[in-house]
Amino acid sequence: MTNKSASGSPSHKALRSDRLIIISGVFVVTLLAWLWLVDMANGMPSGAMMGMAAMDPWASSELFSMLVMWIIMMVGMMLPSATPMILIHARVVTKKNSVKYARLLSAIFTSGYLLVWVLFSVVATLLQAGLRDLDLISSMLESNSDVFAGTLFVIAGIYQLTPLKRACLNGCRSPLDFILNRWRNGLRAGLRMGVEHGLICVGCCWMMMLLLFAVGVMNLFWVASLAVLVLIEKAFPAGDWAAKLGGVSMLIAGVFFLSRLV
Repeated sequence: MTNKSASGSPSHKALRSDRLIIISGVFVVTLLAWLWLVDMANGMPSGAMMGMAAMDPWASSELFSMLVMWIIMMVGMMLPSATPMILIHARVVTKKNSVKYARLLSAIFTSGYLLVWVLFSVVATLLQAGLRDLDLISSMLESNSDVFAGTLFVIAGIYQLTPLKRACLNGCRSPLDFILNRWRNGLRAGLRMGVEHGLICVGCCWMMMLLLFAVGVMNLFWVASLAVLVLIEKAFPAGDWAAKLGGVSMLIAGVFFLSRLV
């Protein structure tokens, strides 16, 4: 078969169509998540923050609103960097299955990945309530303590340089290896693969997400900065060096916070 006839085959057309659908879908979902975060940040004046300060951080309404915030924030931060993996998965399932079934498998795989970040958001929400209860973070959802902020940065910096971080990052940066080594057929298996990839990415990025407790959970500059670092680490050729440079920068920031105590 010639290249021209191959490019015009139904499977090739389906692959091009799926690629467009996935990239467009990721862009739209990410854009909506960020628009929601910007709207929420701009819609919380000082009076609203004072109201939050007086509210019990363990109140069910407070926990629910914070959980929604964390989930949307994790989608906005973590979905773009998963795009290469989603595209590779879609390419494989489209070659093995009918177009409609392949798209269902891709959606289930992506849902499994996002499910892990939803569960991470539950943990982050409970941790946030506990930190507010201990007065380690303020009603503005940023650190009240240089010791706490400095310690978070130092731990994050050290973790960035560990073999575990490197192993998880390699898993995120090698989508084809992941597919070849963990491939399973079926809807339930597709969900499991998505969950497994999500767990690898949580292992790669969990400490960076916790840095938001130091710099401000709703500080959109830092949220965006960390999202960009995650994207560079996972999807760009120099990602491993970016992780090391990020680790050194976090250590320097941690020392800066701790030095203010002297």
